Amino acid sequence: MALKLILDSLEEADDAVKGLYVEKDGKFHLDVTGIEDTSGLKSALQKEREAARQERQRAKELEDRFKDIDPDRVRDMMAKLDKDGEASLIAAGKIDEVVSKRSEKLRAELMKQIEEATAKTEAEKARANKFSQRVLDNSIRAAAAKAGLHAGAIEDALFRARTMFSLDDDGNAVQMDDGGRPVLGKDGKSPFTPMEWLEGMKDTAPHWFPAGAAGGGATGNRDAGNGKTIKRAAFEAMPFEERMSVLKTHKLVD
Repeated sequence: MALKLILDSLEEADDAVKGLYVEKDGKFHLDVTGIEDTSGLKSALQKEREAARQERQRAKELEDRFKDIDPDRVRDMMAKLDKDGEASLIAAGKIDEVVSKRSEKLRAELMKQIEEATAKTEAEKARANKFSQRVLDNSIRAAAAKAGLHAGAIEDALFRARTMFSLDDDGNAVQMDDGGRPVLGKDGKSPFTPMEWLEGMKDTAPHWFPAGAAGGGATGNRDAGNGKTIKRAAFEAMPFEERMSVLKTHKLVD
């Protein structure tokens, strides 16, 4: 039976597992290591995404406003006007040129603002991506803990999951199809989740799970009745094909 990470009340849990929860901020949290509470990260992620969106909008508005301005031409004109000097232009009665010079300086400053806004947008995007990766990793780790993976197999599962799952707008780990739509799970209604994926991996990667937890296609340690044992670290260092053979004749020990 999968255990919930957070309970509003211990009455929701069976008596046998109530001792596994600790109270924190008025709720009861499953006392496990390696899983980070991502509620705060999701909130921060939403803020970072909104900040990045606003910066992109501001940069786009500035870019549209001055899209017809040639930066190189502006710099050349400024250099020429600075060399001649406004005083000599005014003395020669060339007021329009003085106005033009000042206008070009203003435009150059606005171009600088566009560049700064673009750089800030990229920085906000990088921060949002960083939060996204942390939230996604913690979602996968939480699913791995619920599914009962060996501690040594979690990094392997995490590596594979990163190529399959991404975060939706609500910060949930989902798999997207080529059209950018969430892939649906077995029920045909809700998105395919990391938990559902890991359940399916019990057949294709039984070495990720303790003996007896794998699906129907896994041999586990049922044939390991001859007393032979193998250290888990040595087993996990073997190639996949060799692991399958060893599982038939040996029992894993820590």
